[in-house]
Amino acid sequence: MRKLFLRKMKDEQGFTLVEMLLVLLVISVLIILIIPNIAAQSENVQNTGCEAQVRMVQSQVEAYTLNEGTQPQTINDLVPTYLSSSQTTCQNGDEIVVTNGEASRLE
Repeated sequence: MRKLFLRKMKDEQGFTLVEMLLVLLVISVLIILIIPNIAAQSENVQNTGCEAQVRMVQSQVEAYTLNEGTQPQTINDLVPTYLSSSQTTCQNGDEIVVTNGEASRLE
């Protein structure tokens, strides 16, 4: 009986080609479904980050107004004391502008 069990184990080692192909098919389908969602989330993250940066620039506009007694005319008035030159645009390429003491982004 024991020899029969060991012989069965030797015959059933590994996976068949069909089983391997099925596993690859399932993995491929999952990847096809996941990649578009990741791309959409990346754009959402970029937009959220840009909104946060606009709020940060707005706080620097208020600090400038308190310190200087007047509102900045452009975002360049805030550079380099209140902002660095890299903080005048978002990571997604949108430009941040200051008009009438309000920071906003140009898409």
